[in-house]
Amino acid sequence: MPSDGYDCIIIGAGPGGLQAAIHLARYNRQVLLLDQGGGRTRHALHLENYLGLEITSGKELVETGIRQIKSFGVEFRREQVSSVQSDHGFTVSTAQGRYQAPYVVVSSGASENLPPIRRLNRFFSRSIFTCVDCDGYRTTGKQLVILGRSQAAVRLAVAMKQMFTPDITLVMPAGRLPDDQAELLAEDEIKFRRGEPEEFLGDPDLTGVKLRDGREIPCQVVMLSYGYRINDAFLAGLALERVAGGQKLATDHHCETSLKNLFALGALKPGNAQAIIAAGQGAMVGIEINQRLLEL
Repeated sequence: MPSDGYDCIIIGAGPGGLQAAIHLARYNRQVLLLDQGGGRTRHALHLENYLGLEITSGKELVETGIRQIKSFGVEFRREQVSSVQSDHGFTVSTAQGRYQAPYVVVSSGASENLPPIRRLNRFFSRSIFTCVDCDGYRTTGKQLVILGRSQAAVRLAVAMKQMFTPDITLVMPAGRLPDDQAELLAEDEIKFRRGEPEEFLGDPDLTGVKLRDGREIPCQVVMLSYGYRINDAFLAGLALERVAGGQKLATDHHCETSLKNLFALGALKPGNAQAIIAAGQGAMVGIEINQRLLEL
């Protein structure tokens, strides 16, 4: 049987979900936050573009946020959501129970598409990065290798050259590079190698990338360009409008999806997905939901 209802259920303890919870709880609303653990923010070792924080880790940011929401009376449960149903409000199901509320905020984030390269975990988030907006600055003036499989990696290489470092090698799988892209790389003096990365080299610091054919490419930092997938499998039962080839949930200026009173934050919606942006979205959504509750 469903549990007693809440004013709002938040799925995911990312910066957006935590900030929405803080705002709603400070209006004395009944809020449940469900989180399965993990998430891209927790993996970030260096958050240094977040206003008011000189530098912190994603783990520290999230754990501080969880303490904050609890201090304001938010009910926090470490549970994985299996489905969300919409019928005169929402029913959110996990293995442990079913919970009801008139409003749902989804802040479940995304998962990186990480390549199967040996010793990736040794350097991940320290000298191997996935987000130019978050960590591009940390490649400034360093010997950089970019790994990817699509035209997006070419665009990334050109952008990194403009902003951060002149010493860039782009590595992509075997196959012909379109003439216009090859010319673009040559004009910007970006080195290009065909091959499949097999192993990251160095101990304790990253020193290079070894390819399957035995070639070694020296580097100090790596930027991965394999994309990510949003964590929204539990929304499969809802007919939600999508954009970006089905990869993102369509939202309006309130971050509301095509299903009324269901909101999506951060990586799940179009636009840049950074911790501080998601937190701002969470604040906005918390205020909006409270305004709607006042009109009930």
